[in-house]
Amino acid sequence: MSDTCMTTYIAYVLALPTLVWLVAYSIPQIYMAIRPVPDLKKRYDAKWALVTGSGTGIGKAIAFKLASQGLNVVLVSLDDDFLKTTMKEIKAEYPDLEFRSVGVTFSPGVPYLDKIKEATKDIDVTVVFNNAGFITLGFMDQAPLGKLLANVECNATACVNITHHFVQTMVKKKQKGCIVYTSSVAGFIPTPFAAMYASTKAFVSQMAACLHIEVQSLGIDVCAVHPSPVASNFYDKVEKKVELMEAAQKSAVPPQDLPNAIFKSIGACTLNDLGGMAVGTRMGTFFLPYNFFTGMFTMAAPFLGDYKKHHSERVYEDKKD
Repeated sequence: MSDTCMTTYIAYVLALPTLVWLVAYSIPQIYMAIRPVPDLKKRYDAKWALVTGSGTGIGKAIAFKLASQGLNVVLVSLDDDFLKTTMKEIKAEYPDLEFRSVGVTFSPGVPYLDKIKEATKDIDVTVVFNNAGFITLGFMDQAPLGKLLANVECNATACVNITHHFVQTMVKKKQKGCIVYTSSVAGFIPTPFAAMYASTKAFVSQMAACLHIEVQSLGIDVCAVHPSPVASNFYDKVEKKVELMEAAQKSAVPPQDLPNAIFKSIGACTLNDLGGMAVGTRMGTFFLPYNFFTGMFTMAAPFLGDYKKHHSERVYEDKKD
């Protein structure tokens, strides 16, 4: 075989998997772009929906979207003024619907699931959005262990508890419905300075994919979405500032821009990247093995402003002879 033929052969061998990946990735994206926003009330013959983290941001926007489709909504969020204000606003805009609020904190040892069960024991909730989450920034060794575990509880464990309860109920009653998770781009790339957030989002996306296989044949759709940056008070709650995250904020879109795209994901795919940053990151990391990608980050990290800043804040014990 001549050198030219060999070069052409190698090019085809390398191009084929890339082409297959691009086609497989693009077809669902194109379908969801042109697909009408599904009416979840009609699709599942649903009466009630539940949204966690619905006091502000994406969760609030989802709750209003569900109400616009005629669904009664259980709003689960921190028991604060944001939840009270959202309840007042949504009741005023949709006076013919019923709304219930459950003020809870998703932290270890807090009986939040008991409160949710009590608030929904007399209704059938078949549309569930696990949206609540927060981020802990900085090096893991600098954060209190309790806060890290609270991050895991809120972003991941609470999703397991809530999902298990409502999926088990739907299966027993032979009801159709959906379980939707707000995941993140951070879940499919190494994310230094946000180890718990990235890990929990990877967990949520994997759980969604696995659960979808188990229950889709029963008429229960499961999906996780990976939004690009969204302008909400999510960023206001962080104690440490990270330059990379602040840069991402500049391209953030309003929460109200998300519900239509999220709804289009339901029943169309299991994992959906929303927005330019999410799609671009997925495309950019496809060609790099995870170990290699992590290695590149490791070599570059000490030269990043974020690394230098937080590393300088580390406390070391003085060794004495």
